[in-house]
Amino acid sequence: MMVNQMLPDGLWPVMLTPYKSNGSIDFSALAQLIEFYLQNGASGLFANCLSSEMYHLNQNERVKLIQFVVNQVNGHVPVVASGTFGKNTEAQIENMKLIENLGVEAVVVIISQIVLPTENDEILKNRLDRIMDETQSMRLGLYECPKPYKRLISPDLLGYLAVSGRFLYHKDTSCDTEEIRIKLKHIKNTPLGLFNANTPTALDSLVEGGKGISPISANFYPELFSLLCRLTASTKKYQEAVQLQNNLSVMDAVTRIKYPLSAKMFLNRRGLKMNINNRIYIPPLSFEEKKILDALYEQYKSLVIKFNQ
Repeated sequence: MMVNQMLPDGLWPVMLTPYKSNGSIDFSALAQLIEFYLQNGASGLFANCLSSEMYHLNQNERVKLIQFVVNQVNGHVPVVASGTFGKNTEAQIENMKLIENLGVEAVVVIISQIVLPTENDEILKNRLDRIMDETQSMRLGLYECPKPYKRLISPDLLGYLAVSGRFLYHKDTSCDTEEIRIKLKHIKNTPLGLFNANTPTALDSLVEGGKGISPISANFYPELFSLLCRLTASTKKYQEAVQLQNNLSVMDAVTRIKYPLSAKMFLNRRGLKMNINNRIYIPPLSFEEKKILDALYEQYKSLVIKFNQ
C-alpha cells in the first residue's frame, strides 16, 4: 500500500527524557521540554530514541513516554518513535503494532536491532520485508542508531525500501556528504525523507535535497538549527546559512562532552526546570568541561543576536 503523505521539512529533535530525583520519568518537565521544542521551530519530534535513553527504559515506560509526547503535541507536529524492541523479529513486530496504536506518524525500525553485526544485507532485506508484510499499511521509519552497534543501510537497500512507499523517515548517521548524496539519489521522488543526524554535514545534506536534520546539538539550541533549515531554503540567504553552519560545526564538538548530561545542564541555564540526572552513568563535568560549556552558552547567545533570533 502506497503512502501519499510526506513528513514536513525542517528540524526534528531527538528528544531527551527528564527524570525526577528518584529516577522516574518527570512528565511535568517533559511537557515543558516539548513546548520548548515547539516554540523553537521543531517541525516534528523523534521520541524514544537514543537521546531519550530508550535502552534504559522498560517497556511500560517507553509506552507511557511515547503516549505522553503524542498527547502533549496534540497534532501540532507529527511524532515518530522507535519500535523494534524484543528478542526476535516476531516480538519486534508485535511491539511495533503497539507503538503504532499510540498515535505516532511512523514507527521507526532500528537497523542494529533487527540484524546482528555478522548478518549481511540480504538478511537485513529479508527481515525488513517481513516487517513490511506483517505490519500491513503501517507507516515506517529507519534509524542508523549507533547502539548496540552502528549499522549503515546501503543506498541500494534504502532505495528499495523507499519505492515501497511505506517509509517516511530515515535518520542518517553516515556523517559523510558523498554517502548522503548517493542515498538521496536513490530515494528521490519517494515519500522517504532523509533527516541527517550529523551537524558538520547538515548544510550539505539540506542543499543536496535532504528533508531535514535530527542532530543531538538541537537539544541545546534548536532555534539555530531551525534557522539553518530556513536559511538554506532561501536562495538569497545561502551565505548566511554557510556562516551559521560554520559556527554550529565548531560548537558541535562541545555538545558531545558527556551528553546528554551536558544538554540538560545547558537547558537549565536557558531556564528550563529539570533535573540533570540520567539513567546511564555519566560522571560529573570537570571544572574545565564546565568552563567549556559556559563558553558554548556565550557563543550561543552571540549567534542569537547576530542572526536576530
